[in-house]
Amino acid sequence: MSAGPTLFDHSPLDAALADLKRDLTAAGGPAISTIQNYRFAIMVYAPKDEFRLRTAISRMSDDLRRADWDVLSISLQAMLLNRVRAMGDEWLESRIAREKSLSRRSPERHLNFLINEIAPKLEGEGGIADDVAARIDAFADQGLDPNRTVIFIGRAGALYPFHRSSALLKLLDGRTRNLPVVLLYPGQRGDGNALSFMGRVPADRDYRPRIYS
Repeated sequence: MSAGPTLFDHSPLDAALADLKRDLTAAGGPAISTIQNYRFAIMVYAPKDEFRLRTAISRMSDDLRRADWDVLSISLQAMLLNRVRAMGDEWLESRIAREKSLSRRSPERHLNFLINEIAPKLEGEGGIADDVAARIDAFADQGLDPNRTVIFIGRAGALYPFHRSSALLKLLDGRTRNLPVVLLYPGQRGDGNALSFMGRVPADRDYRPRIYS
């Protein structure tokens, strides 16, 4: 009869988080990437572990701050909601009414309606990547030590199905002031660098950052 889990059992997520913290705090500065001037990493976790991941990253952030690190947490959910609210009450109320009407007739039609309405507000130039870059700029303007700084980009699941994380990373390339950035990625990892956003989008291999999973 096999024993149940013990206090000392560690999940793959625990191991990946430990690896990330070890590499962030490496003696020569954060070693989360093997590509010079591209200090990105991706922490992959199962969507069902969202709250567990948030708790772990919060604890890691507190530990780093106590060691005199500067830590910035960026919520993609908050940025999405800010963009939607910026459209104004009239725009929002009319879209809600239309979505409710479509949902009664066809779940597929109401989802496509939401995608068509929201996705263009997030994609490309002037999209949500600009909001992220602006937050990073304001943070970097404080004159930080890049070897004792980290930026966590989280709540990425809120972008599904409106925007792909691979597109976000492409648009952030060269706009992070060479500070270490970790994207918290809800999804599944296939072979190599193949990642499936939320475990629902077809696996995408177009990822340059180091992947922790």
